[in-house]
Amino acid sequence: MYRNAFSAFSVNIATLCRRWIWGLAGARRAAELGASTAVIESHKLGGTCVNVGCVPKKVMWNAAVHAEVAHDRADYGYLGGNAQFSWHMLKSKRDAYVGRLNQIYQGNLDKANIESIHGLASFTDDPEPTVEVNGKKYTAPHILIATGGRPSVLSDNDIPGANLGITSDGFFELDTLPKRSVIVGAGYIAVEMAGILSTLGSKTSVIIRQGEVLRNFDSFISASCTRELENAGIELWRNTQVKSVRKMNQGLEVTLVTRDPEKKEEDKIGVLDEVDCLLWAIGREPNTNGLNISHMGVEVDEKGHIVVDEFQNTTRQGIYAVGDVCGKALLTPVAIAAGRKLAHRLFENKPESKVDYSNIPTVVFAHPPIGTVGLTEEEAIKSWGKENLKTYQTSFTPMYHAVTTRKTQCAMKLICVGKEEKVVGLHMQGLGCDEMLQGFAVAIRMGATKADFDNTIAIHPTSSEELVTMR
Repeated sequence: MYRNAFSAFSVNIATLCRRWIWGLAGARRAAELGASTAVIESHKLGGTCVNVGCVPKKVMWNAAVHAEVAHDRADYGYLGGNAQFSWHMLKSKRDAYVGRLNQIYQGNLDKANIESIHGLASFTDDPEPTVEVNGKKYTAPHILIATGGRPSVLSDNDIPGANLGITSDGFFELDTLPKRSVIVGAGYIAVEMAGILSTLGSKTSVIIRQGEVLRNFDSFISASCTRELENAGIELWRNTQVKSVRKMNQGLEVTLVTRDPEKKEEDKIGVLDEVDCLLWAIGREPNTNGLNISHMGVEVDEKGHIVVDEFQNTTRQGIYAVGDVCGKALLTPVAIAAGRKLAHRLFENKPESKVDYSNIPTVVFAHPPIGTVGLTEEEAIKSWGKENLKTYQTSFTPMYHAVTTRKTQCAMKLICVGKEEKVVGLHMQGLGCDEMLQGFAVAIRMGATKADFDNTIAIHPTSSEELVTMR
């Protein structure tokens, strides 16, 4: 069942948007350029990012940062005081903030004279692209699909008792801080959820199928993040899978197994009991089921993602797609940009308007946060060969920890190509890396070289100065 949807009726552009804000961005930009526009929404405006994603996640991460600072207060001379944390109060204020954002988005649609239609939309069998909402049909020369994605869900057929767990959506419904949390997954959502829960005081374990987390990131960051998870006291079960889940009197019982590469059978290696939060963070799936697009000539891949070209065109003329439903660069700002670029192409006579998917900066709100832009070393080797690369890396303790008992590391890496040492990848984890990345991303998009970095005067004392003083 989808949460969000967009469409249009007797207008220039229709936007089908179920879970993500970027359909709103495309619709608003189209309206600004003079297109008569409508939007269909079946749940709350803003989709995953605003309601069960980036925004409420960042609020929870901020709360966890406060917990870390509180832990360090005595080391900075603040003696006495023992503030109590209230999950209930935080959740209430967080949800109220999200609610205000929902209202703001509705207000923005109203101000732009964009028609709002509430309900689920699906394509009909009519000859021209047509969608039906609440028994009423709508059509338009341009229809944008921005239905996003949803968390992957295991059934009891996959793992007995799997339905006793929750997904990241369910995390935002928790009324209390779990005492014992188990996160299954190695991606950024698993890392972020584990960091928040552990830092706020939940005893947390992370179950991963291989040896490190964030395996799609540069190996330098993957190793750094894995170390920091364990450094923060999170129990990490490597090369492990969940065999079964049972409901017991004192919470859930999670049975773990591993498989020796030289054996076919699984070996039981442990049981985690008294678990009151089992969170599956095992990936996301595109929201294409129920759209009824198969007979429209809109091609999807084996995972259900809509196939588009570089201009967001699907294989059916007049139907476009942006965002996670396309399965590429699954980041809200990317899809917002794609929706706006599409609007400029369609309604401002800019035929070459499209998103450049290279050098996209991204942050993982781990503890400490991760910032990365450009190619991983592995990707750079495939493109240019190892002999044409030069890497620079460093690891140090940030000055914040000069007087604290608790320590985290800052790890930084530059990947450079050719004689001019053009910087094609920048990867870092440490305090402040989330905020310092944006400016360096601009430099890399502009083609900065290692010499450009070296010729930039350092700001002292900061962690970011290490990026312009690496040897």
